[in-house]
Amino acid sequence: MKDWPLLIETAQLADALHDPKLLILDTSSAENYAEHHIPGAIHIAPSELQSGIKPAVGKLPSIDALNTLFSKVGLTPDKHVIAYDDEGGGWAGRLIWTLDVIGHRNYSYLNGGLPAWLEEGYLTEKVANHPAPTPQDINIDSTAIAEIEDFVSMLDNTQLAIWDARSPEEYRGEKVLAQRGGHIPGAINLDWLELIDRNNHLRLKDLSSLQARLNELGITADKTVITHCQTHHRSGLSYLLMKILGYPHIKGYHGSWGEWGNTETTPIETGDRAQPSAHQP
Repeated sequence: MKDWPLLIETAQLADALHDPKLLILDTSSAENYAEHHIPGAIHIAPSELQSGIKPAVGKLPSIDALNTLFSKVGLTPDKHVIAYDDEGGGWAGRLIWTLDVIGHRNYSYLNGGLPAWLEEGYLTEKVANHPAPTPQDINIDSTAIAEIEDFVSMLDNTQLAIWDARSPEEYRGEKVLAQRGGHIPGAINLDWLELIDRNNHLRLKDLSSLQARLNELGITADKTVITHCQTHHRSGLSYLLMKILGYPHIKGYHGSWGEWGNTETTPIETGDRAQPSAHQP
């Protein structure tokens, strides 16, 4: 099998569309998939990547649901998944996090996804692809999963960084999407939209600049980093970026603010936080 990097460009994929080992998974809206998708791509509705159970609708689906989903798309251990979406990487990142959770680590993210593919004039198709189902027997690898009970007592640990990928208004508690607004004590806010280059077809911004920004905020690769948003959708991109940058210890808090903000006993802060420097002990 070709040795694919984690982050790939449109030209690389265009040259390899007929590689039988590729499994191209499209997590765009149903409307966009029906209108135009990369040839051979199979659609995963974003809702299929979340449990949908209130209040923490973003939690991982059940094992039965995951078995059904990955059987439907034809996943096998030898397939190299190409993940993309139509929004700059949130849902594709959520898919890659899910693949980590089920132990499938052969994957790449198409930088810019559908917007870049369309803007650069590559071929598309409208016909939906439905591969032959493949048997699944999924086991959960919890390494990439953060749960409240894992870290609620560790918020003062200097080796833990919590990346809140929501908007500043949500972080400060001005925009409230749960019973309570605000943020996890000590969490560092960097909106997922700040990672996306709107002048380059929704590709990631320059990686060295993004790394410098993370270092400045204290989200450094020597720490265990837990990322979240409201439903672990937007934080799919922050998780993915850290994978691309080679962070060794990262987790997605799939309960996210939907769980934290609707749990009466969790500690909450509001307002802005003095962001740490990269040299803070």
